[in-house]
Amino acid sequence: MKTFISWNVNGIRAVTKKGFFDWFYEYDADVVGVQEIKAEPNQLEEIIRNPLDRQTYWNPSRTKKGYSGTALFSKVEPVAVDLGWGEEIFDQEGRTIMADYGDFVFFTIYFPNGESSPERLQYKLDFYDSFLDYIIKLKKAGRSIIFSGDVNTAHNEIDLARPKENKNSSGFLPIERAWVDKVVEAGFVDTFRHMHPEETDRYSWWSYRGGARERNVGWRIDYVFISEDLVPKLKEAFILRDVHGSDHCPVGIRIDI
Repeated sequence: MKTFISWNVNGIRAVTKKGFFDWFYEYDADVVGVQEIKAEPNQLEEIIRNPLDRQTYWNPSRTKKGYSGTALFSKVEPVAVDLGWGEEIFDQEGRTIMADYGDFVFFTIYFPNGESSPERLQYKLDFYDSFLDYIIKLKKAGRSIIFSGDVNTAHNEIDLARPKENKNSSGFLPIERAWVDKVVEAGFVDTFRHMHPEETDRYSWWSYRGGARERNVGWRIDYVFISEDLVPKLKEAFILRDVHGSDHCPVGIRIDI
């Protein structure tokens, strides 16, 4: 049984000061993918850059410092690791790490946020489509896939506290939600909703404003998706709401793989 965790830490240096590695070693997951690291490895202390007993991979943004970026911590060394899928326009912000473990491919991804401008919304949609095309090709080639991260979109009304008030907000626009529909139609399964189809008030992100986390006024925008061939091996899907340190909380799965 293996445990996979995804967490948008909103700054690896900041979350480390809030006990990230205490949680990391206590929880002892097999693979932890983090997003929005907002740092380069040379800016980090050695214990962060190379945690004990883990294979560690960093993909900081190449466009500007203190922005975006992903990291992967793994108990087992992957067969191969790629920092993106070969599309420079989507790889340059450090949003993707792809780890090939032989029997399956694991992604940690920080999908773009589209709320700042129409141009960024289009970038987000183009990123979505390019990534989906890529994993569909992998799936057709017979690969089993786990992809996780901050998707920056709540799929359905059950996935955010105030759907009516946010129907015109990026993160819940029909065009963004339609992409998640396409992911499902392509044979990828939202693990949390598969295991908890009717469960309400389960979110992974809360605004820092207005005590949103305390009042649980949140959004479920962090996911672990698996290719449909892995569904019989899925044992648990969870949201670790009580783990603090970021405006997001960790999400994950346990799977017999």
